[in-house]
Amino acid sequence: MTATKTSGRAEEPIEPAMGRTTPDFYASLPRFTAFSSLMDPGLYRPLPTTWWLGVTDVVGSQQQIGLGRYKAVNAAGAAIIAAVSNALGRRAFPFVFAGDGASFAIAPEDVDAAREALAATAVWVREALQLELRTALVPVSAVRDRGLNVRVARYAPSAHVSYAMFSGGGLPWAETAMKAGDYAVLPAEPGSQPDLTGLSCRWQAIRPRHALMLSLMLVPQHSGDAPAFRQLVQEILHSVEISAEVAHPMQDEGPQMHGPWAGLDLELRAMPGSRLSRLWRKLRLVARSIPEYLIYRIGLRVGGFDPAALRHEIVGNTDFRKYDDALRMTLDCTEAFADQLEAQLAGAEARGICHFGLERQLAAQLTCISPPVPGRGHMHFIDGAGGGYAAAAARLKARAASVGAVVPTSP
Repeated sequence: MTATKTSGRAEEPIEPAMGRTTPDFYASLPRFTAFSSLMDPGLYRPLPTTWWLGVTDVVGSQQQIGLGRYKAVNAAGAAIIAAVSNALGRRAFPFVFAGDGASFAIAPEDVDAAREALAATAVWVREALQLELRTALVPVSAVRDRGLNVRVARYAPSAHVSYAMFSGGGLPWAETAMKAGDYAVLPAEPGSQPDLTGLSCRWQAIRPRHALMLSLMLVPQHSGDAPAFRQLVQEILHSVEISAEVAHPMQDEGPQMHGPWAGLDLELRAMPGSRLSRLWRKLRLVARSIPEYLIYRIGLRVGGFDPAALRHEIVGNTDFRKYDDALRMTLDCTEAFADQLEAQLAGAEARGICHFGLERQLAAQLTCISPPVPGRGHMHFIDGAGGGYAAAAARLKARAASVGAVVPTSP
């Protein structure tokens, strides 16, 4: 018999159908393609109790962003996803990029590999990026012991990639536990190097077609996904879809690539090797990037590589909206739309429905993970270039604090 938990509503299962506890649980989830249906509870499946949550964040990210280091902060968050993905042989697993960190879920048989990846990535972030990365692995059973849940859905913005969405209140609780020092993963030995194959940041800042790039973070005032909060999210998603004052943050022609000598610093730092070989590694990387840059810039089709198709795929594969018990979006919009959205959210906040944070910026930043073998499964994470999700989270925290509330999703 399937175990259930009573929550004051209809009973909900806390184990997936057929008791799947192996990595194929996530691979077997049906994909949904209409983001507007995000809040449909029927899309989500509870994680097996034997699974684990990985939670990470950059300590003091807002201060680092204030120093102009938003690229490094985003790189640290994306590095977690790259390291765990490579450690798992690039097998699909549920994760979410949060700008200044990332969260994910793994099967019990993958815990050791994920722990090693987290430990090594924390060292790399400290030594290569001069940032402190906080990491933890939390058993889903500990979340359930506190009456919370972790449910996951699989959203496919294109036919080539999918991104996980989380609900149930368990992920914010795990983040709070991590920040309290619980379930910590200790850093590896100095000099440890995770496998960051595919991690890159070669793209120029993305300028808006409208007035600004808006980073949004929205959470319910009370734990759980109450009907009023679900309705608010649906209204926002509908207004975003129908408004002529809002656009995808990536233009149809795709991002512009830095010149062959620029934008390679992240990849260079991610490459293994001693300090003595740094110059040699840089020369190799530049030599490889020159033809890649020319082919992409000119649009020349070479063999099976079609730059025009790649540009189209990047737009379709970009992760610019997500849900992990918080709605996060990066939007290209007008000042008037941002003002209207802020007024709508302020009204909902006053009615006890939500807390929110908005950050207005002049550009967005793209960080990417591409498979080592050319293919269409390349993932692109977009964030505001003036603070992004971390700044929106800080504003959310300040608004909540002004009324005496505490939110676990604060930076």
